[in-house]
Amino acid sequence: MNFFERFAIINSGLAILGRFSRSQPRFFLIMVGAAWGVLYETLHPSAWRRTVIIEFRRNLRQLVGSGFFSVVVVAVITGLGLVSQAVYWLGFAGMSQMTGSLISSVLLREIAPILVGVILLGRSGMLMLTEMGNLTTGGRLKILTGMGIDPFLVFVVPRTIATTVSGFTLGTIFSVIALAMGYVACWAKGIVTTSIWSFIFEVVNSMEPGDYLGIPLKFLLSGASVGLCCCLSGMDVTAEDNLTTFMPRGFSRGIMSILVINVLIDVILGSF
Repeated sequence: MNFFERFAIINSGLAILGRFSRSQPRFFLIMVGAAWGVLYETLHPSAWRRTVIIEFRRNLRQLVGSGFFSVVVVAVITGLGLVSQAVYWLGFAGMSQMTGSLISSVLLREIAPILVGVILLGRSGMLMLTEMGNLTTGGRLKILTGMGIDPFLVFVVPRTIATTVSGFTLGTIFSVIALAMGYVACWAKGIVTTSIWSFIFEVVNSMEPGDYLGIPLKFLLSGASVGLCCCLSGMDVTAEDNLTTFMPRGFSRGIMSILVINVLIDVILGSF
């Protein structure tokens, strides 16, 4: 094997390594740039034209309406299961004074944002992904661009803002219902004898100062990541893709974005 053959083999290996290295962070970088674009357009009143406002209102009604029942059911199950069991076993172990801190750290800070994000992803995110994927594969996004209509402004911006608002709204509903159902289950079993207001005050009083910022941020950014990830995944499909290929890819990206957002907020707030 002469010098040129060795050089060709090394060059092809480096090319494969370079393609792999570029492909891994590609979608992450797209999401970072698109997130900045959504924030930039949202803060400019000129971007909120009639078509954008109509799209925002339509998606907000769909997101809150379709996710409300699912959030209520999951919150009831979570409250009856997690909260009541936590209160029971802490009381059994003689550690009932830790009830508020455990519920605030486990339920409100960790479980609620992830469950609400997954509900948004499954109930509405997949619908956005399918719609945007069909528009892309059908060539209609290119037609809109040729007509002078910006698909990013018309579709991505209002849907991302709608999922952001929905994430906070549904997250608040989830937290309140889960705590209330946990109290009802404990009160029915005779585990808790205080009033519901004392129970909620104990939970709120046990929260750390960073939780008052971190929990709302998790709800907001989890919803935003779902909307942004699903829209961009739908616009990122190719002619070779179909429902069986781009839907699993978009779902896995959505789940990953929810988990990354929650971990990053915990790490950042934990460092202060």
